[in-house]
Amino acid sequence: MVATDGSESVRKAVETAVEIAKISGAKLYVVYVIASEGFSITYPKNVGWEKAILEYFKAEGKEATSYVETAGKAANVEVESVILQGIPANELVDFAERNNIDLIVMGTLGRTGIERFLLGSVAENVVRHSKKPVLVVRGETV
Repeated sequence: MVATDGSESVRKAVETAVEIAKISGAKLYVVYVIASEGFSITYPKNVGWEKAILEYFKAEGKEATSYVETAGKAANVEVESVILQGIPANELVDFAERNNIDLIVMGTLGRTGIERFLLGSVAENVVRHSKKPVLVVRGETV
Protein backbone atom coordinates (compact mmCIF):
# COMPACT_ATOMS: atom_id res chain seq x y z
CA MET A 1 0.00 0.00 0.00
CA VAL A 2 1.23 3.48 -0.79
CA ALA A 3 -0.27 6.62 0.75
CA THR A 4 -0.43 9.74 -1.36
CA ASP A 5 -1.45 13.34 -0.88
CA GLY A 6 -0.69 14.20 -4.49
CA SER A 7 2.40 16.25 -3.65
CA GLU A 8 5.81 16.04 -5.26
CA SER A 9 7.25 14.75 -1.98
CA VAL A 10 5.54 11.37 -2.46
CA ARG A 11 6.95 10.69 -5.95
CA LYS A 12 9.93 8.71 -4.63
CA ALA A 13 7.62 6.73 -2.34
CA VAL A 14 5.39 5.89 -5.31
CA GLU A 15 8.38 4.75 -7.38
CA THR A 16 9.56 2.60 -4.47
CA ALA A 17 6.10 1.09 -3.88
CA VAL A 18 5.63 0.27 -7.56
CA GLU A 19 9.06 -1.38 -7.68
CA ILE A 20 8.36 -3.48 -4.57
CA ALA A 21 4.95 -4.53 -5.94
CA LYS A 22 6.52 -5.44 -9.29
CA ILE A 23 9.28 -7.55 -7.74
CA SER A 24 6.92 -9.31 -5.33
CA GLY A 25 4.00 -9.69 -7.73
CA ALA A 26 1.71 -7.91 -5.27
CA LYS A 27 -1.34 -5.78 -5.90
CA LEU A 28 -0.70 -2.15 -4.94
CA TYR A 29 -3.34 -0.12 -3.13
CA VAL A 30 -2.95 3.63 -3.43
CA VAL A 31 -4.75 5.43 -0.62
CA TYR A 32 -5.68 9.10 -0.46
CA VAL A 33 -7.36 10.47 2.66
CA ILE A 34 -9.55 13.55 2.66
CA ALA A 35 -8.55 15.13 5.96
CA SER A 36 -11.84 15.83 7.70
CA GLU A 37 -10.14 17.67 10.55
CA GLY A 38 -8.69 20.15 8.05
CA PHE A 39 -11.94 21.92 7.29
CA SER A 40 -15.20 22.61 9.03
CA ILE A 41 -18.31 24.07 7.56
CA THR A 42 -20.02 26.88 9.45
CA TYR A 43 -22.67 27.45 6.79
CA PRO A 44 -26.16 26.02 7.21
CA LYS A 45 -26.31 22.39 6.05
CA ASN A 46 -28.95 23.12 3.42
CA VAL A 47 -26.70 25.48 1.45
CA GLY A 48 -24.85 22.60 -0.18
CA TRP A 49 -21.34 23.84 0.58
CA GLU A 50 -20.39 20.69 2.43
CA LYS A 51 -21.21 18.50 -0.57
CA ALA A 52 -19.41 20.84 -2.98
CA ILE A 53 -16.27 20.90 -0.84
CA LEU A 54 -16.31 17.12 -0.44
CA GLU A 55 -16.67 16.69 -4.23
CA TYR A 56 -13.71 19.04 -4.73
CA PHE A 57 -11.53 16.95 -2.40
CA LYS A 58 -12.69 13.72 -4.04
CA ALA A 59 -11.56 15.14 -7.40
CA GLU A 60 -8.21 16.07 -5.82
CA GLY A 61 -7.94 12.50 -4.53
CA LYS A 62 -8.70 11.04 -7.95
CA GLU A 63 -6.00 13.21 -9.49
CA ALA A 64 -3.51 12.19 -6.79
CA THR A 65 -4.21 8.47 -7.21
CA SER A 66 -4.25 8.53 -11.02
CA TYR A 67 -0.50 9.25 -11.03
CA VAL A 68 0.09 5.99 -9.15
CA GLU A 69 -2.29 4.10 -11.43
CA THR A 70 -0.30 5.32 -14.44
CA ALA A 71 3.04 4.38 -12.86
CA GLY A 72 1.70 0.95 -11.93
CA LYS A 73 0.31 0.31 -15.40
CA ALA A 74 3.68 1.20 -16.95
CA ALA A 75 5.32 -1.41 -14.68
CA ASN A 76 2.59 -4.05 -15.20
CA VAL A 77 1.49 -3.75 -11.57
CA GLU A 78 -2.16 -4.05 -10.57
CA VAL A 79 -3.19 -0.87 -8.76
CA GLU A 80 -6.42 -0.16 -6.89
CA SER A 81 -7.23 3.39 -5.82
CA VAL A 82 -8.99 4.06 -2.54
CA ILE A 83 -10.24 7.45 -1.33
CA LEU A 84 -11.09 7.68 2.37
CA GLN A 85 -12.24 10.49 4.64
CA GLY A 86 -11.14 11.13 8.21
CA ILE A 87 -7.94 11.68 10.14
CA PRO A 88 -5.21 10.61 7.67
CA ALA A 89 -2.95 8.62 10.00
CA ASN A 90 -5.89 6.81 11.59
CA GLU A 91 -7.50 6.00 8.25
CA LEU A 92 -4.24 4.66 6.80
CA VAL A 93 -3.54 2.44 9.81
CA ASP A 94 -7.14 1.16 9.87
CA PHE A 95 -7.16 0.46 6.12
CA ALA A 96 -3.91 -1.50 6.38
CA GLU A 97 -5.32 -3.58 9.24
CA ARG A 98 -8.70 -4.23 7.59
CA ASN A 99 -7.12 -5.26 4.28
CA ASN A 100 -4.21 -7.30 5.65
CA ILE A 101 -1.65 -5.05 3.96
CA ASP A 102 1.91 -6.41 4.09
CA LEU A 103 3.72 -3.05 3.87
CA ILE A 104 2.78 0.62 4.07
CA VAL A 105 4.96 2.90 1.93
CA MET A 106 4.84 6.63 2.62
CA GLY A 107 6.68 9.72 1.56
CA THR A 108 7.78 12.42 3.94
CA LEU A 109 9.17 15.90 3.59
CA GLY A 110 12.78 16.23 4.55
CA ARG A 111 12.17 18.81 7.26
CA THR A 112 15.11 19.83 9.38
CA GLY A 113 15.77 21.68 12.63
CA ILE A 114 12.99 23.27 14.65
CA GLU A 115 10.43 22.72 11.87
CA ARG A 116 10.97 18.98 12.21
CA PHE A 117 10.56 19.18 15.99
CA LEU A 118 7.42 21.33 15.96
CA LEU A 119 5.50 19.77 13.09
CA GLY A 120 4.13 16.28 13.55
CA SER A 121 3.57 14.33 10.39
CA VAL A 122 1.14 11.76 9.09
CA ALA A 123 4.06 9.42 8.39
CA GLU A 124 5.32 9.74 11.96
CA ASN A 125 1.88 8.96 13.37
CA VAL A 126 1.47 5.95 11.08
CA VAL A 127 4.89 4.61 12.13
CA ARG A 128 3.95 5.02 15.81
CA HIS A 129 0.52 3.38 15.58
CA SER A 130 0.69 0.78 12.81
CA LYS A 131 1.12 -2.90 13.57
CA LYS A 132 2.18 -3.32 9.93
CA PRO A 133 5.69 -2.52 8.68
CA VAL A 134 6.05 1.05 7.39
CA LEU A 135 8.66 2.16 4.86
CA VAL A 136 9.14 5.94 4.91
CA VAL A 137 10.80 7.31 1.79
CA ARG A 138 12.28 10.75 2.23
CA GLY A 139 11.34 13.40 -0.31
CA GLU A 140 13.22 16.57 -1.07
CA THR A 141 14.46 18.70 1.84
CA VAL A 142 12.48 21.91 2.35
